[in-house]
Amino acid sequence: MRKSLMLLLIAAALPALADFQAGLDAFQKGDYITAAKEWRPLAEEGDAGSQFNLGLLYLDGHGVPQSSAEAVNWFRRAAEQDYAPAQHNLGAMYGTGQGVKRDYIQAYKWLNLCAAKGNSGCVTQRDLLAKKLKPAQIAEAQRLATEFQPQKEAAKQ
Repeated sequence: MRKSLMLLLIAAALPALADFQAGLDAFQKGDYITAAKEWRPLAEEGDAGSQFNLGLLYLDGHGVPQSSAEAVNWFRRAAEQDYAPAQHNLGAMYGTGQGVKRDYIQAYKWLNLCAAKGNSGCVTQRDLLAKKLKPAQIAEAQRLATEFQPQKEAAKQ
């Protein structure tokens, strides 16, 4: 019985994995419209990888209308689930004010979270950003990063 339950759970996850892969295959072929169609339902259901990839499509205007604000929305949803690549992009967007009001404290927070996972690009960007902040601002950003609690999105039924 235990094996059959595991197989059922694995079988239930396979369509989602197949859709993600279909989106990735389409993306690699330059078929961004199909990639968006494959990833959007997964992203709306809370899949952080799909949210991140959809954010990339919006950032560059591939297969969807270009919208930095929409890219921020998708990156934020993935970043809040502790998805490091999204934390990197969200931090960079806060740092430049792309699609969101420039906020160096938020930028530092997201880059710091990503840096803590060993991402050297985040470490470099965070350290460059620190030069623009006062010690009290760095302390605030570090406090926000320390208090961060990842929140997995509940799958919609």
